[in-house]
Amino acid sequence: MAEVLENLKSLAKKAESKMVLLVADGLGGIPHPDFGYQTELEAAQTPHLDELAKKSALGLMTPVNYGITPGSGPGHIGLFGYNPEELTIGRGVLEALGVGFHLQAGDVAARANFATRDERGIIVDRRAGRISTEECARLVEKISQEVKEIEGVEIILRPGMEHRFVLILRGEGLGEKVKDTDPQKEGFPPYEPQALDAASEKTSRVLKLFLEKANQIIKEEPKANAILLRGFSQSPHLEKFSERYGVKPLAIAIYPMYKGIARLFGFDTPEVSGDFQDEVKLLRDKWFDYDFFFLHYKDTDKAGEDGDFKKKVDRIEYLDQFIPQILALNPDVLVITGDHSTPTLLHSHSWHPSPVLLYSKYAGSSTGLRFTERECAHGYLGQFPARALMSLMLANALRLGKFGA
Repeated sequence: MAEVLENLKSLAKKAESKMVLLVADGLGGIPHPDFGYQTELEAAQTPHLDELAKKSALGLMTPVNYGITPGSGPGHIGLFGYNPEELTIGRGVLEALGVGFHLQAGDVAARANFATRDERGIIVDRRAGRISTEECARLVEKISQEVKEIEGVEIILRPGMEHRFVLILRGEGLGEKVKDTDPQKEGFPPYEPQALDAASEKTSRVLKLFLEKANQIIKEEPKANAILLRGFSQSPHLEKFSERYGVKPLAIAIYPMYKGIARLFGFDTPEVSGDFQDEVKLLRDKWFDYDFFFLHYKDTDKAGEDGDFKKKVDRIEYLDQFIPQILALNPDVLVITGDHSTPTLLHSHSWHPSPVLLYSKYAGSSTGLRFTERECAHGYLGQFPARALMSLMLANALRLGKFGA
């Protein structure tokens, strides 16, 4: 894979063409027995996506490898053309970058959730009822005022969106190999932050003390009375997106985690709030300043994780309304896909491939009548690894030269 990417970099060439990668997070689904064995895409009324599908190449994309369920980090690493099996970026680093925090060498960052636990210490809601962003900021400030340093390690907290926040440890002698405390499902108590190597023993001790203090501070809160931590990590060094592909990239995302991964790869990430219509407006405003646009849509994943089939259908239909506005910008290449699948039947990310639509005048014809998983399974693109998507986009943008004599 490294040799292929080296060749791809040498083939990249400048052009005036513009590319849009629209990532509907968790887009893919599987047939649901309670809804006529349809997927959410099949149940949705999507006239604009379906019309576009008739003019596009369709396929299925494997985010990491067959049977592997990816997190959001590996899912996007693959989309950006890097090998998620070789490049590991912890969730904590992505969250810290997403909230605009500049990590120093040696910092350990973690993704944190406020959660709800019962009188037995069992987690009954991993997301604390999705408390408001304002409530999250209040709680983070409350803890920050009382817990500033442990064993000479500075404790830095930054609020994110809804129930999410970021924990950063700054000090000497810290390692990143610590077991997550988040059990990833309700009905279990949090795990201990156990060190997985000798270099992370101090990190583990500090985390245990932090959790003891912080959980004591919030124990009387009606919903957010516990903290779960995962994705302990330190910043890696990697080749920037613009250097690899010769493009000027812009990322448009509301949620911090996705801004974080884009910043790590060197995307410009202007602030945007509200919902997807505000993202599309920003896309129009910035259209002449960049040539590669990563446009992120979160609502499909949220509905999938909540197991809400009708809500995910509704969010797909909402996204469909904006396709004409994006096409009106006349992109040379438009790809619509997901970073992974989040079937409502599973209430979680899954190993199933993501449907892919690739629109350009050079993409090849489609026999599909709709943009759905089953139609994509018969598409021109076949099933391919996510890390091949960038070469397909660049080729259709006429940005790759010939390989060999």
